[in-house]
Amino acid sequence: MSSKFHHPRRGSLQFKPMKRAKRIYPTLNVVDAIFKDKQILGFAGYKVGMSRILKKKGKGEQVEAVTILECPPLMVYGVRTYGTDGVAQNAIREIYVENLSKDLKRKFSTPKKSNGKLETLLKDIEKIIDLRLLVHTQPKKSGLSKKKPEVFEIPLYGSLDEKIELAKHYFGKELRISDVFSKGDFLDVISVTKGKGTQGPVKRHGVKVLHPKSEKTKRKAGNIGPWHPHYTDWRIPMMGQMGYTRRTEYNKNLLLIENDTEKITPKSGFKNYGLIKSDYVLIKGSVPGATKRLILFRPAIRKITPAKAPEITYILK
Repeated sequence: MSSKFHHPRRGSLQFKPMKRAKRIYPTLNVVDAIFKDKQILGFAGYKVGMSRILKKKGKGEQVEAVTILECPPLMVYGVRTYGTDGVAQNAIREIYVENLSKDLKRKFSTPKKSNGKLETLLKDIEKIIDLRLLVHTQPKKSGLSKKKPEVFEIPLYGSLDEKIELAKHYFGKELRISDVFSKGDFLDVISVTKGKGTQGPVKRHGVKVLHPKSEKTKRKAGNIGPWHPHYTDWRIPMMGQMGYTRRTEYNKNLLLIENDTEKITPKSGFKNYGLIKSDYVLIKGSVPGATKRLILFRPAIRKITPAKAPEITYILK
């Protein structure tokens, strides 16, 4: 029997409209999720590349493809509170630490002086319904050559009093990957995919190439609709922007959290990335996005059976 060739439709209607991302790294959203053992609901790391490992399975070993992410500590530089007007949730106030990093000036205009203490943020506590940490990355502590940090929010889980205590604890301090996740956890990975520019319907949607004797062009949809009505339906596969879109992959297994860089870094460094200089993680399978891109991840929001972290016997350099 001959094997059946099959591939999924590239331009899935599930993702319509396929909009280009506003920036090169996404926001971190956690909505209607329940986390029993997690209070800090997110972290971020730079994509290094892919490798292979050997892990124990039964009496033997199994090869597994993994993605390497370097996760230098995040700096908690502020706190933002949210309230509601009965319809939508809106930001009320935010407080920054006194000694902001000089590299933050590359991102936005930082205040010359601190705009208050954390206690002043909680004066109108009856109006507050949510509280989030403001963090920025520290690319200087990674293998990247850039200085400009990325800035985003990290949601917290628990009652408002628990969130306030967490904010007081981490305000002005570094947040490490080991403070948020542990080996064997399941994650949802959020990132912006590789941009491929303007592409035709064959590559963008997986349309079959027409017969050589077909009229006009061969690399297009055979029929884009009737004469009446005089418009083209949005479901018709057409040329356009491909890639550079926000995507979320669910239930990715976190196999390893480590800070010993000699175990994984080749002598010449990783291709298109360089040397790993701080904490790193191994995630089972692939992760969307290009090398050096910031990848955000959160605890898995879909129900999944917990699994023990595998015993890794070998990591390919």
